[in-house]
Amino acid sequence: PDLKDTRTFLNLLEILGAKSTYNNGDLLVDSSNINSIEAPYDLVKTMRASFYVMGPLLGRFGEARVSLPGGCAWGPRPVDYHLKGFEKLGAEIILEKGYIIARAKKLKGAQIHFDIPSVGATANILMASVLAEGKTQITNAAIEPHIVQLCKVLNEMGAHIEGVGSNILIVNGVEKLSPMKVETIPDMIEAGTFLMAGATLGNITLKKVDPTHLNIVIRKLEQAGCELVVNDNSITVNKCDKLQPVDMTTDVHPGFPTDLQAQWVALMSVANGSSHVTDTIYHDRFAHVPELTRLGADISLNKNMALIRGPKKLKGAQVMSTDIRASASLLIGALIAEGESEISRIYHIDRGYEKIEEKFKLLGADIRRENG
Repeated sequence: PDLKDTRTFLNLLEILGAKSTYNNGDLLVDSSNINSIEAPYDLVKTMRASFYVMGPLLGRFGEARVSLPGGCAWGPRPVDYHLKGFEKLGAEIILEKGYIIARAKKLKGAQIHFDIPSVGATANILMASVLAEGKTQITNAAIEPHIVQLCKVLNEMGAHIEGVGSNILIVNGVEKLSPMKVETIPDMIEAGTFLMAGATLGNITLKKVDPTHLNIVIRKLEQAGCELVVNDNSITVNKCDKLQPVDMTTDVHPGFPTDLQAQWVALMSVANGSSHVTDTIYHDRFAHVPELTRLGADISLNKNMALIRGPKKLKGAQVMSTDIRASASLLIGALIAEGESEISRIYHIDRGYEKIEEKFKLLGADIRRENG
């Protein structure tokens, strides 16, 4: 997808020495002439996923210098699991002037266990260990769909990863990887966002999606009284006139994604009764709540739980985005609300959604983007 984060990551790859061309959804990357092992602060601070270059650089060159990550402004999200994993593989880790420096003459296979499944750490350790010497076993690994696809892609490039799709991954290191052609999987978070919008705004059919990635979201919408039609690669959700309150707790896959928590809060604000939303992944990921209350939602917070009292008649207001998914929740709230709303700092939403206003226009929404 043509996202701001995609462009940021391509800029980072070019700084490292790779060449890339992007045209109408097709991306070609040539990493044969990478000549730098440093990911600078100016880029990494804007997108946390930039930290994912550490594993590949360390595996390929035996050294990486990466700025401590930034990204969305909600809560501390440490990279301890990444660093402990690299150390298990034999890397020396140094923190110097805001940069993490990792060095190893040759990574060695190891036993690595995550106390909590971490998507980022699983990906980073995988990309380092495929070029390590010997066998690496990762236990309690993340099993999100994009981790499964990463494993499959690495295997097609020449890696030897066993246990794909399970929480125990066994990696037998290889000398090198080869280029290949990849088709990305559907974005389940974008799909989930539109499903929740459709539950209150009108009938929506999503095509080229994988419903198995969204089983828990589909079940929650059905519990809320929504009528859905699920096929092999499409989902239709019809407008729910009597939305019922449903409690929700985020969890690692196949649980309810934390990246859809904010959107669910917006949806529950117009449900016929009170509901609780608990985020067990990021306890303070509730920056959207004060902004939704500006639209008229009745929400109170207690640590990592939101109590949402519905139904409330939302009314248009000026609101401010704070991160990618909060932006999506505010957009859903604004489209539900009576009257006109203005959402500022929309650069956040452009990081994770491609031309989202154009897609909502196709569904009949009165929405426009203004420069200013």
